Amino acid sequence: MEANHHKLKLSDSRMKNQLILFLLCLGFAMACKQKTNVDLILHNGTLYTVNETFDTQEAMAIQGGRIVALGSAKEILKDYQAIDVVDLAGQYVYPGFIDAHAHFYRYGTGLQVADLTGAKSEAEMIERVVQHHQNHPEAAWILGRGWDQNLWEEKKFPSKNRLDELFPDTPVLLTRIDGHAALANAKALELGGVSAKTNLMGGKVILENGAPTGVLVDNAISMVSFQIPDETEEEAQKALLAAQENCFAVGLTSVADAGLDKKHIDLIASLHEAGSLKMRIYAMVNPTPENLEYYFEKGPIQNDQLTVRSFKIYGDGALGSRGAALLAPYHDHREEFGFLLNTPENFEKFAYSLFENGFQMNTHCIGDSANRTLLDIYARVLKTKNDLRWRIEHAQVVNQKDVAKFAQYSIIPSVQPTHATSDMYWAEERLGPDRIKTAYAYKTLLQQNGTIALGSDFPVEDINPLYGFHAAIARKDAENWPEDGFQTENSLTREEALRGMTIWAAFANFEENLKGSLEVGKLADFVVLDQDLMEAPEDTLRNLSVKATYVDGAKVY
Repeated sequence: MEANHHKLKLSDSRMKNQLILFLLCLGFAMACKQKTNVDLILHNGTLYTVNETFDTQEAMAIQGGRIVALGSAKEILKDYQAIDVVDLAGQYVYPGFIDAHAHFYRYGTGLQVADLTGAKSEAEMIERVVQHHQNHPEAAWILGRGWDQNLWEEKKFPSKNRLDELFPDTPVLLTRIDGHAALANAKALELGGVSAKTNLMGGKVILENGAPTGVLVDNAISMVSFQIPDETEEEAQKALLAAQENCFAVGLTSVADAGLDKKHIDLIASLHEAGSLKMRIYAMVNPTPENLEYYFEKGPIQNDQLTVRSFKIYGDGALGSRGAALLAPYHDHREEFGFLLNTPENFEKFAYSLFENGFQMNTHCIGDSANRTLLDIYARVLKTKNDLRWRIEHAQVVNQKDVAKFAQYSIIPSVQPTHATSDMYWAEERLGPDRIKTAYAYKTLLQQNGTIALGSDFPVEDINPLYGFHAAIARKDAENWPEDGFQTENSLTREEALRGMTIWAAFANFEENLKGSLEVGKLADFVVLDQDLMEAPEDTLRNLSVKATYVDGAKVY
Protein backbone atom coordinates (compact mmCIF):
# COMPACT_ATOMS: atom_id res chain seq x y z
CA MET A 1 0.00 0.00 0.00
CA GLU A 2 2.79 2.32 0.99
CA ALA A 3 4.65 1.48 -2.22
CA ASN A 4 1.56 2.32 -4.30
CA HIS A 5 1.20 5.65 -2.50
CA HIS A 6 4.86 6.39 -3.29
CA LYS A 7 4.24 5.57 -6.98
CA LEU A 8 1.25 7.95 -7.05
CA LYS A 9 3.41 10.75 -5.64
CA LEU A 10 6.04 10.17 -8.29
CA SER A 11 3.34 10.14 -10.96
CA ASP A 12 1.85 13.42 -9.69
CA SER A 13 5.30 15.00 -9.68
CA ARG A 14 5.99 13.88 -13.25
CA MET A 15 2.61 15.24 -14.37
CA LYS A 16 3.31 18.57 -12.71
CA ASN A 17 6.72 18.77 -14.37
CA GLN A 18 5.24 17.80 -17.71
CA LEU A 19 2.48 20.36 -17.28
CA ILE A 20 5.02 23.07 -16.44
CA LEU A 21 7.12 22.06 -19.44
CA PHE A 22 4.04 22.10 -21.65
CA LEU A 23 3.00 25.54 -20.44
CA LEU A 24 6.52 26.86 -20.96
CA CYS A 25 6.60 25.46 -24.48
CA LEU A 26 3.14 26.83 -25.16
CA GLY A 27 4.15 30.25 -23.89
CA PHE A 28 7.33 30.16 -25.95
CA ALA A 29 5.37 29.08 -29.03
CA MET A 30 2.80 31.81 -28.48
CA ALA A 31 5.58 34.38 -28.01
CA CYS A 32 7.20 33.26 -31.24
CA LYS A 33 3.88 33.27 -33.03
CA GLN A 34 3.14 36.82 -31.90
CA LYS A 35 6.31 38.19 -33.52
CA THR A 36 5.43 39.26 -37.05
CA ASN A 37 8.09 39.24 -39.74
CA VAL A 38 8.62 42.61 -41.43
CA ASP A 39 11.20 44.06 -43.81
CA LEU A 40 12.55 46.82 -41.58
CA ILE A 41 12.43 47.98 -37.98
CA LEU A 42 13.73 51.33 -36.78
CA HIS A 43 13.98 52.01 -33.06
CA ASN A 44 15.67 54.13 -30.40
CA GLY A 45 14.85 57.43 -32.08
CA THR A 46 12.33 60.26 -32.07
CA LEU A 47 9.84 59.87 -34.92
CA TYR A 48 7.74 62.93 -35.71
CA THR A 49 4.59 61.41 -37.18
CA VAL A 50 3.10 64.78 -38.27
CA ASN A 51 -0.30 63.18 -37.79
CA GLU A 52 -3.35 65.11 -36.65
CA THR A 53 -2.07 65.42 -33.06
CA PHE A 54 1.61 65.78 -34.02
CA ASP A 55 2.59 62.70 -31.99
CA THR A 56 6.11 61.42 -31.61
CA GLN A 57 7.02 57.73 -31.41
CA GLU A 58 10.18 55.73 -30.71
CA ALA A 59 10.02 52.98 -33.30
CA MET A 60 8.43 51.90 -36.59
CA ALA A 61 7.92 48.64 -38.48
CA ILE A 62 7.76 48.51 -42.28
CA GLN A 63 6.60 45.79 -44.63
CA GLY A 64 6.14 45.90 -48.40
CA GLY A 65 7.00 49.58 -48.60
CA ARG A 66 4.27 50.56 -46.11
CA ILE A 67 4.26 51.46 -42.45
CA VAL A 68 2.63 48.64 -40.46
CA ALA A 69 3.20 49.82 -36.90
CA LEU A 70 4.50 52.70 -34.78
CA GLY A 71 4.98 52.76 -31.04
CA SER A 72 7.51 52.48 -28.27
CA ALA A 73 10.74 50.61 -28.97
CA LYS A 74 9.69 47.96 -26.44
CA GLU A 75 6.35 47.36 -28.16
CA ILE A 76 7.72 47.22 -31.69
CA LEU A 77 10.65 44.93 -30.82
CA LYS A 78 8.30 42.66 -28.85
CA ASP A 79 5.76 42.31 -31.65
CA TYR A 80 7.94 42.40 -34.79
CA GLN A 81 11.15 40.92 -36.08
CA ALA A 82 13.21 41.75 -39.17
CA ILE A 83 16.56 40.96 -40.70
CA ASP A 84 17.12 44.71 -41.12
CA VAL A 85 16.88 46.37 -37.71
CA VAL A 86 18.18 49.95 -37.51
CA ASP A 87 19.19 51.45 -34.18
CA LEU A 88 18.64 55.17 -34.71
CA ALA A 89 20.92 55.97 -31.76
CA GLY A 90 18.74 58.89 -30.73
CA GLN A 91 18.43 60.47 -34.18
CA TYR A 92 15.27 62.14 -35.53
CA VAL A 93 12.89 60.86 -38.19
CA TYR A 94 10.41 62.91 -40.22
CA PRO A 95 8.04 62.11 -43.09
CA GLY A 96 9.85 62.39 -46.43
CA PHE A 97 10.00 66.06 -47.37
CA ILE A 98 7.74 67.18 -50.20
CA ASP A 99 8.55 70.18 -52.39
CA ALA A 100 5.15 71.58 -53.35
CA HIS A 101 6.48 73.67 -56.25
CA ALA A 102 9.67 72.93 -58.14
CA HIS A 103 10.98 72.34 -61.63
CA PHE A 104 12.51 68.90 -61.20
CA TYR A 105 13.12 68.08 -64.85
CA ARG A 106 14.34 71.59 -65.66
CA TYR A 107 16.68 71.43 -62.66
CA GLY A 108 18.15 68.20 -64.04
CA THR A 109 18.73 69.67 -67.49
CA GLY A 110 20.14 72.80 -65.86
CA LEU A 111 22.90 70.74 -64.31
CA GLN A 112 24.32 70.44 -67.84
CA VAL A 113 24.41 74.21 -68.62
CA ALA A 114 26.55 77.11 -67.40
CA ASP A 115 25.81 77.84 -63.75
CA LEU A 116 25.46 81.60 -63.38
CA THR A 117 23.99 81.53 -59.87
CA GLY A 118 25.56 84.04 -57.53
CA ALA A 119 27.63 85.85 -60.20
CA LYS A 120 28.48 89.22 -58.67
CA SER A 121 28.71 91.14 -61.94
CA GLU A 122 27.96 90.94 -65.63
CA ALA A 123 31.68 90.37 -66.24
CA GLU A 124 31.71 87.37 -63.91
CA MET A 125 28.65 85.99 -65.69
CA ILE A 126 30.45 86.26 -69.05
CA GLU A 127 33.58 84.60 -67.61
CA ARG A 128 31.51 81.62 -66.48
CA VAL A 129 29.91 81.32 -69.92
CA VAL A 130 33.34 81.34 -71.60
CA GLN A 131 34.60 78.65 -69.21
CA HIS A 132 31.52 76.51 -69.83
CA HIS A 133 31.98 76.79 -73.59
CA GLN A 134 35.61 75.75 -73.28
CA ASN A 135 34.47 72.66 -71.39
CA HIS A 136 31.73 71.89 -73.94
CA PRO A 137 33.00 73.18 -77.31
CA GLU A 138 30.83 70.73 -79.25
CA ALA A 139 27.51 72.25 -78.12
CA ALA A 140 25.38 73.81 -80.89
CA TRP A 141 23.94 76.32 -78.39
CA ILE A 142 25.57 77.94 -75.38
CA LEU A 143 23.07 77.86 -72.52
CA GLY A 144 23.27 79.17 -68.98
CA ARG A 145 21.01 79.86 -66.04
CA GLY A 146 20.95 81.77 -62.79
CA TRP A 147 22.10 85.39 -63.32
CA ASP A 148 20.48 88.05 -61.17
CA GLN A 149 21.18 91.72 -61.85
CA ASN A 150 19.99 92.59 -58.34
CA LEU A 151 23.29 91.14 -57.07
CA TRP A 152 25.31 93.54 -59.24
CA GLU A 153 26.50 96.97 -58.21
CA GLU A 154 24.40 98.88 -60.76
CA LYS A 155 21.47 96.42 -60.70
CA LYS A 156 20.92 96.96 -64.42
CA PHE A 157 19.92 94.32 -66.95
CA PRO A 158 22.93 92.99 -68.92
CA SER A 159 23.62 93.56 -72.60
CA LYS A 160 24.39 91.16 -75.45
CA ASN A 161 27.34 93.25 -76.73
CA ARG A 162 30.14 91.20 -75.21
CA LEU A 163 28.42 87.91 -76.16
CA ASP A 164 28.18 89.11 -79.76
CA GLU A 165 31.93 89.74 -79.80
CA LEU A 166 32.81 86.38 -78.27
CA PHE A 167 30.24 84.19 -80.04
CA PRO A 168 29.23 85.82 -83.34
CA ASP A 169 28.21 82.53 -84.97
CA THR A 170 26.98 80.48 -81.97
CA PRO A 171 23.57 81.20 -80.42
CA VAL A 172 23.64 82.00 -76.70
CA LEU A 173 20.69 82.08 -74.29
CA LEU A 174 21.28 82.85 -70.62
CA THR A 175 18.21 82.62 -68.39
CA ARG A 176 17.70 84.80 -65.33
CA ILE A 177 17.44 83.10 -61.92
CA ASP A 178 13.62 83.30 -61.91
CA GLY A 179 13.20 81.97 -65.46
CA HIS A 180 11.18 85.07 -66.43
CA ALA A 181 13.93 86.96 -68.27
CA ALA A 182 16.83 85.88 -70.46
CA LEU A 183 19.79 87.36 -72.30
CA ALA A 184 20.23 86.30 -75.94
CA ASN A 185 23.04 87.22 -78.29
CA ALA A 186 22.49 88.50 -81.83
CA LYS A 187 22.70 85.02 -83.38
CA ALA A 188 20.00 83.68 -81.04
CA LEU A 189 17.77 86.72 -81.69
CA GLU A 190 18.19 86.17 -85.42
CA LEU A 191 17.19 82.50 -85.15
CA GLY A 192 14.15 83.48 -83.07
CA GLY A 193 13.04 86.22 -85.41
CA VAL A 194 13.31 88.84 -82.66
CA SER A 195 13.76 92.49 -83.63
CA ALA A 196 13.08 95.97 -82.33
CA LYS A 197 9.62 95.71 -83.90
CA THR A 198 8.65 92.53 -82.05
CA ASN A 199 5.45 93.03 -80.08
CA LEU A 200 3.60 90.24 -78.28
CA MET A 201 1.12 89.57 -75.50
CA GLY A 202 2.69 88.92 -72.09
CA GLY A 203 6.27 89.51 -73.19
CA LYS A 204 8.76 92.24 -73.82
CA VAL A 205 11.91 92.87 -75.85
CA ILE A 206 14.07 95.37 -73.94
CA LEU A 207 15.37 98.14 -76.22
CA GLU A 208 18.08 100.73 -75.85
CA ASN A 209 18.43 103.53 -78.40
CA GLY A 210 15.82 101.72 -80.46
CA ALA A 211 17.74 98.41 -80.68
CA PRO A 212 17.37 95.14 -78.73
CA THR A 213 19.74 94.85 -75.77
CA GLY A 214 19.33 91.07 -75.88
CA VAL A 215 17.15 90.94 -72.77
CA LEU A 216 13.83 89.17 -73.29
CA VAL A 217 11.07 89.07 -70.68
CA ASP A 218 8.52 86.27 -70.22
CA ASN A 219 6.71 85.26 -73.45
CA ALA A 220 9.44 86.86 -75.58
CA ILE A 221 11.89 84.23 -74.31
CA SER A 222 10.02 81.42 -76.05
CA MET A 223 10.64 83.00 -79.46
CA VAL A 224 14.29 82.04 -78.97
CA SER A 225 14.04 79.03 -76.66
CA PHE A 226 11.74 77.21 -79.11
CA GLN A 227 14.68 77.16 -81.54
CA ILE A 228 16.84 75.10 -79.16
CA PRO A 229 16.91 71.42 -80.15
CA ASP A 230 15.09 69.10 -77.71
CA GLU A 231 17.13 66.88 -75.45
CA THR A 232 17.53 63.32 -76.62
CA GLU A 233 15.79 60.65 -74.54
CA GLU A 234 19.17 59.63 -73.15
CA GLU A 235 19.89 63.23 -72.10
CA ALA A 236 16.42 63.54 -70.55
CA GLN A 237 16.90 60.34 -68.54
CA LYS A 238 20.29 61.54 -67.36
CA ALA A 239 18.73 64.83 -66.24
CA LEU A 240 15.96 63.13 -64.25
CA LEU A 241 18.31 60.70 -62.50
CA ALA A 242 20.82 63.44 -61.66
CA ALA A 243 18.03 65.57 -60.19
CA GLN A 244 16.80 62.61 -58.17
CA GLU A 245 20.24 61.94 -56.68
CA ASN A 246 20.60 65.53 -55.47
CA CYS A 247 17.07 65.66 -54.09
CA PHE A 248 17.45 62.45 -52.07
CA ALA A 249 20.63 63.89 -50.55
CA VAL A 250 18.60 66.71 -48.95
CA GLY A 251 15.68 64.55 -47.79
CA LEU A 252 13.20 65.14 -50.61
CA THR A 253 11.10 62.09 -51.50
CA SER A 254 8.35 63.82 -53.52
CA VAL A 255 8.34 66.88 -55.76
CA ALA A 256 5.66 68.81 -57.59
CA ASP A 257 7.07 69.53 -61.05
CA ALA A 258 5.42 72.75 -62.19
CA GLY A 259 5.04 72.50 -65.95
CA LEU A 260 5.63 69.24 -67.82
CA ASP A 261 4.69 68.03 -71.29
CA LYS A 262 3.23 64.60 -71.98
CA LYS A 263 6.49 63.25 -73.42
CA HIS A 264 8.33 64.00 -70.19
CA ILE A 265 5.53 62.63 -68.04
CA ASP A 266 5.60 59.45 -70.14
CA LEU A 267 9.37 59.21 -69.65
CA ILE A 268 8.98 59.67 -65.90
CA ALA A 269 6.33 56.92 -65.82
CA SER A 270 8.56 54.55 -67.78
CA LEU A 271 11.51 55.17 -65.44
CA HIS A 272 9.22 54.58 -62.47
CA GLU A 273 8.15 51.27 -63.98
CA ALA A 274 11.77 50.31 -64.66
CA GLY A 275 12.65 51.10 -61.05
CA SER A 276 15.45 53.54 -61.83
CA LEU A 277 13.41 56.63 -60.89
CA LYS A 278 12.14 56.38 -57.32
CA MET A 279 11.34 60.05 -56.77
CA ARG A 280 7.58 60.50 -56.49
CA ILE A 281 6.24 63.15 -58.86
CA TYR A 282 3.13 65.31 -58.79
CA ALA A 283 3.06 66.62 -62.35
CA MET A 284 1.50 69.93 -63.27
CA VAL A 285 0.89 69.74 -67.02
CA ASN A 286 1.71 72.52 -69.48
CA PRO A 287 -1.59 73.73 -71.03
CA THR A 288 -0.67 73.13 -74.68
CA PRO A 289 -3.52 72.09 -77.00
CA GLU A 290 -1.98 68.62 -77.37
CA ASN A 291 -1.60 68.14 -73.60
CA LEU A 292 -5.12 69.41 -72.89
CA GLU A 293 -6.66 67.10 -75.49
CA TYR A 294 -4.79 64.01 -74.26
CA TYR A 295 -5.35 64.41 -70.52
CA PHE A 296 -8.94 65.60 -70.81
CA GLU A 297 -9.70 62.39 -72.68
CA LYS A 298 -7.66 60.20 -70.31
CA GLY A 299 -8.64 61.92 -67.08
CA PRO A 300 -6.56 62.35 -63.91
CA ILE A 301 -3.87 59.73 -63.14
CA GLN A 302 -2.75 58.67 -59.70
CA ASN A 303 -0.66 55.81 -58.38
CA ASP A 304 1.93 55.50 -55.62
CA GLN A 305 4.63 57.13 -57.75
CA LEU A 306 2.89 59.60 -60.06
CA THR A 307 -0.03 62.00 -59.83
CA VAL A 308 -1.29 63.88 -62.91
CA ARG A 309 -4.37 65.93 -62.09
CA SER A 310 -3.42 69.57 -62.52
CA PHE A 311 -2.38 72.10 -65.14
CA LYS A 312 0.17 74.85 -64.56
CA ILE A 313 -0.99 78.25 -65.79
CA TYR A 314 1.21 81.36 -65.83
CA GLY A 315 -0.66 84.45 -64.68
CA ASP A 316 2.19 86.95 -64.84
CA GLY A 317 5.96 87.27 -64.67
CA ALA A 318 8.38 87.89 -61.80
CA LEU A 319 9.01 90.82 -59.49
CA GLY A 320 12.78 90.79 -60.10
CA SER A 321 12.36 91.37 -63.83
CA ARG A 322 9.39 93.74 -63.32
CA GLY A 323 7.08 91.35 -65.13
CA ALA A 324 4.77 90.79 -62.14
CA ALA A 325 1.39 92.41 -62.82
CA LEU A 326 0.72 95.15 -60.25
CA LEU A 327 -2.40 97.16 -59.45
CA ALA A 328 -0.29 100.35 -59.18
CA PRO A 329 3.01 101.20 -60.89
CA TYR A 330 6.35 99.86 -59.76
CA HIS A 331 7.74 102.06 -57.03
CA ASP A 332 11.14 102.22 -58.78
CA HIS A 333 9.77 102.52 -62.35
CA ARG A 334 6.64 104.64 -62.32
CA GLU A 335 5.78 103.94 -65.96
CA GLU A 336 5.67 100.15 -65.51
CA PHE A 337 2.86 97.94 -64.16
CA GLY A 338 4.15 94.55 -65.31
CA PHE A 339 1.73 92.44 -67.34
CA LEU A 340 -0.48 89.39 -67.48
CA LEU A 341 0.79 86.59 -69.72
CA ASN A 342 -2.65 86.01 -71.23
CA THR A 343 -6.01 87.75 -71.40
CA PRO A 344 -8.48 87.43 -68.51
CA GLU A 345 -10.93 85.91 -71.01
CA ASN A 346 -8.50 83.13 -71.89
CA PHE A 347 -7.70 82.49 -68.23
CA GLU A 348 -11.42 82.09 -67.58
CA LYS A 349 -11.80 79.68 -70.51
CA PHE A 350 -8.97 77.59 -69.07
CA ALA A 351 -10.65 77.65 -65.66
CA TYR A 352 -14.02 76.40 -66.91
CA SER A 353 -12.45 73.68 -69.07
CA LEU A 354 -10.30 72.41 -66.19
CA PHE A 355 -13.29 72.49 -63.85
CA GLU A 356 -15.45 70.53 -66.28
CA ASN A 357 -12.74 67.90 -66.83
CA GLY A 358 -11.86 67.34 -63.17
CA PHE A 359 -8.39 68.93 -63.07
CA GLN A 360 -6.87 71.38 -60.61
CA MET A 361 -5.95 74.82 -61.85
CA ASN A 362 -2.57 75.85 -60.39
CA THR A 363 -1.77 79.41 -61.44
CA HIS A 364 1.50 81.31 -61.06
CA CYS A 365 0.58 84.70 -59.55
CA ILE A 366 3.22 87.10 -58.28
CA GLY A 367 1.78 90.62 -58.46
CA ASP A 368 -1.34 91.86 -56.66
CA SER A 369 -3.09 92.48 -59.99
CA ALA A 370 -2.45 88.92 -61.17
CA ASN A 371 -3.59 87.53 -57.82
CA ARG A 372 -6.81 89.58 -57.94
CA THR A 373 -7.55 88.65 -61.55
CA LEU A 374 -7.11 84.92 -60.98
CA LEU A 375 -8.78 84.82 -57.57
CA ASP A 376 -11.85 86.48 -59.09
CA ILE A 377 -11.87 84.00 -61.97
CA TYR A 378 -11.55 81.10 -59.50
CA ALA A 379 -14.45 82.60 -57.55
CA ARG A 380 -16.73 82.69 -60.59
CA VAL A 381 -15.95 79.07 -61.45
CA LEU A 382 -15.78 77.51 -57.98
CA LYS A 383 -18.65 79.62 -56.57
CA THR A 384 -18.29 78.50 -52.92
CA LYS A 385 -16.26 76.33 -50.55
CA ASN A 386 -15.22 73.02 -52.10
CA ASP A 387 -12.65 70.22 -52.08
CA LEU A 388 -11.23 70.81 -55.57
CA ARG A 389 -7.98 72.20 -54.15
CA TRP A 390 -7.26 74.79 -56.82
CA ARG A 391 -4.01 76.53 -56.07
CA ILE A 392 -2.35 79.90 -56.41
CA GLU A 393 1.35 79.29 -56.94
CA HIS A 394 3.58 81.85 -55.17
CA ALA A 395 0.73 84.17 -54.00
CA GLN A 396 3.54 86.65 -53.54
CA VAL A 397 1.83 90.06 -53.37
CA VAL A 398 -1.84 89.85 -52.35
CA ASN A 399 -3.90 92.97 -51.73
CA GLN A 400 -5.61 92.90 -48.33
CA LYS A 401 -9.01 93.11 -50.03
CA ASP A 402 -8.31 89.81 -51.81
CA VAL A 403 -6.93 87.68 -48.96
CA ALA A 404 -10.33 86.42 -47.77
CA LYS A 405 -11.02 84.90 -51.21
CA PHE A 406 -8.67 82.04 -50.34
CA ALA A 407 -11.04 81.05 -47.53
CA GLN A 408 -14.27 81.78 -49.38
CA TYR A 409 -13.40 79.47 -52.29
CA SER A 410 -11.09 76.93 -50.56
CA ILE A 411 -8.05 78.04 -52.58
CA ILE A 412 -4.65 76.70 -51.47
CA PRO A 413 -1.70 79.12 -51.33
CA SER A 414 1.45 77.33 -52.55
CA VAL A 415 4.40 79.46 -51.47
CA GLN A 416 8.20 79.38 -51.35
CA PRO A 417 9.67 80.81 -48.11
CA THR A 418 13.14 81.35 -49.54
CA HIS A 419 11.64 83.75 -52.09
CA ALA A 420 10.99 86.12 -49.18
CA THR A 421 14.56 85.94 -47.92
CA SER A 422 16.06 86.16 -51.41
CA ASP A 423 13.92 89.14 -52.43
CA MET A 424 13.92 91.10 -49.16
CA TYR A 425 17.04 93.11 -50.12
CA TRP A 426 15.30 94.81 -53.05
CA ALA A 427 11.57 93.97 -52.95
CA GLU A 428 10.67 97.21 -51.18
CA GLU A 429 12.33 99.14 -54.02
CA ARG A 430 9.90 97.49 -56.41
CA LEU A 431 6.79 97.75 -54.21
CA GLY A 432 7.30 100.71 -51.89
CA PRO A 433 6.94 100.82 -48.08
CA ASP A 434 3.18 100.19 -47.97
CA ARG A 435 2.72 97.46 -50.56
CA ILE A 436 5.72 95.45 -49.28
CA LYS A 437 3.66 94.69 -46.17
CA THR A 438 1.22 92.71 -48.32
CA ALA A 439 4.01 90.57 -49.80
CA TYR A 440 5.25 87.13 -48.64
CA ALA A 441 2.39 87.11 -46.11
CA TYR A 442 2.53 83.40 -45.30
CA LYS A 443 0.92 83.50 -41.84
CA THR A 444 -1.95 85.61 -43.15
CA LEU A 445 -2.50 83.15 -46.01
CA LEU A 446 -2.27 80.12 -43.69
CA GLN A 447 -4.97 81.57 -41.46
CA GLN A 448 -7.50 81.52 -44.30
CA ASN A 449 -7.98 77.74 -44.65
CA GLY A 450 -5.53 76.39 -42.08
CA THR A 451 -3.36 74.96 -44.88
CA ILE A 452 -0.34 76.22 -46.77
CA ALA A 453 1.88 74.22 -49.12
CA LEU A 454 5.60 74.96 -48.99
CA GLY A 455 8.11 74.52 -51.80
CA SER A 456 11.28 76.06 -53.15
CA ASP A 457 10.71 76.73 -56.87
CA PHE A 458 14.13 75.16 -57.50
CA PRO A 459 16.26 75.81 -59.49
CA VAL A 460 15.16 79.41 -58.86
CA GLU A 461 16.12 78.73 -55.23
CA ASP A 462 18.27 76.01 -53.65
CA ILE A 463 16.79 72.51 -53.56
CA ASN A 464 17.42 72.04 -49.82
CA PRO A 465 14.06 72.04 -47.97
CA LEU A 466 15.80 72.90 -44.70
CA TYR A 467 16.60 76.31 -46.19
CA GLY A 468 12.88 76.82 -46.73
CA PHE A 469 12.11 75.64 -43.19
CA HIS A 470 14.58 78.16 -41.78
CA ALA A 471 13.26 80.98 -43.98
CA ALA A 472 9.66 80.19 -43.00
CA ILE A 473 10.23 80.33 -39.25
CA ALA A 474 13.07 82.84 -38.91
CA ARG A 475 12.53 85.00 -42.02
CA LYS A 476 16.32 85.30 -42.28
CA ASP A 477 18.90 84.53 -44.96
CA ALA A 478 21.80 82.08 -44.84
CA GLU A 479 23.81 84.57 -42.76
CA ASN A 480 20.88 84.85 -40.31
CA TRP A 481 20.22 88.42 -41.42
CA PRO A 482 18.36 90.59 -40.57
CA GLU A 483 18.88 90.15 -36.86
CA ASP A 484 15.18 90.60 -36.07
CA GLY A 485 13.92 88.85 -39.21
CA PHE A 486 12.02 90.16 -42.24
CA GLN A 487 8.34 90.96 -41.57
CA THR A 488 8.22 88.35 -38.82
CA GLU A 489 4.51 88.89 -38.25
CA ASN A 490 4.19 86.47 -41.18
CA SER A 491 6.65 83.84 -39.96
CA LEU A 492 5.36 80.31 -39.38
CA THR A 493 5.80 78.16 -36.30
CA ARG A 494 8.05 75.11 -36.57
CA GLU A 495 5.08 72.77 -36.54
CA GLU A 496 3.37 74.79 -39.29
CA ALA A 497 6.52 74.81 -41.41
CA LEU A 498 7.00 71.06 -41.04
CA ARG A 499 3.36 70.42 -41.91
CA GLY A 500 3.75 72.73 -44.92
CA MET A 501 6.57 70.60 -46.33
CA THR A 502 4.91 67.26 -45.54
CA ILE A 503 1.20 66.65 -44.92
CA TRP A 504 -0.12 70.00 -46.23
CA ALA A 505 1.98 69.67 -49.38
CA ALA A 506 0.55 66.15 -49.80
CA PHE A 507 -2.97 67.52 -49.29
CA ALA A 508 -2.40 70.16 -51.98
CA ASN A 509 -1.52 67.27 -54.31
CA PHE A 510 -4.49 65.06 -53.36
CA GLU A 511 -1.91 62.65 -51.91
CA GLU A 512 -2.55 62.93 -48.16
CA ASN A 513 -3.79 59.33 -47.94
CA LEU A 514 -0.51 58.08 -49.41
CA LYS A 515 2.17 60.23 -47.80
CA GLY A 516 2.97 63.32 -45.79
CA SER A 517 2.87 61.72 -42.34
CA LEU A 518 4.15 58.60 -40.61
CA GLU A 519 0.96 56.61 -40.09
CA VAL A 520 -0.02 52.96 -40.45
CA GLY A 521 -0.87 52.14 -44.06
CA LYS A 522 1.04 55.03 -45.60
CA LEU A 523 4.08 54.81 -47.84
CA ALA A 524 7.32 54.32 -45.90
CA ASP A 525 9.01 57.51 -47.11
CA PHE A 526 11.04 59.25 -44.41
CA VAL A 527 14.21 61.17 -43.66
CA VAL A 528 16.64 60.81 -40.75
CA LEU A 529 18.33 63.94 -39.35
CA ASP A 530 21.10 64.18 -36.81
CA GLN A 531 19.38 66.98 -34.87
CA ASP A 532 15.81 67.96 -34.03
CA LEU A 533 14.12 70.45 -36.36
CA MET A 534 11.74 71.34 -33.56
CA GLU A 535 14.49 72.25 -31.08
CA ALA A 536 17.73 73.08 -32.93
CA PRO A 537 18.82 76.74 -32.67
CA GLU A 538 17.55 78.87 -35.57
CA ASP A 539 21.02 79.78 -36.73
CA THR A 540 21.97 76.10 -37.21
CA LEU A 541 18.92 74.91 -39.15
CA ARG A 542 20.46 75.24 -42.61
CA ASN A 543 23.40 73.12 -41.50
CA LEU A 544 21.52 70.13 -40.12
CA SER A 545 22.74 66.90 -41.67
CA VAL A 546 20.52 64.44 -43.54
CA LYS A 547 21.79 61.06 -42.36
CA ALA A 548 19.51 58.91 -44.52
CA THR A 549 16.57 59.13 -46.89
CA TYR A 550 14.18 56.21 -47.41
CA VAL A 551 11.58 55.60 -50.12
CA ASP A 552 9.27 52.58 -49.85
CA GLY A 553 11.24 51.55 -46.78
CA ALA A 554 14.47 51.25 -48.82
CA LYS A 555 17.46 53.51 -48.22
CA VAL A 556 18.05 55.73 -51.27
CA TYR A 557 20.59 58.03 -49.62
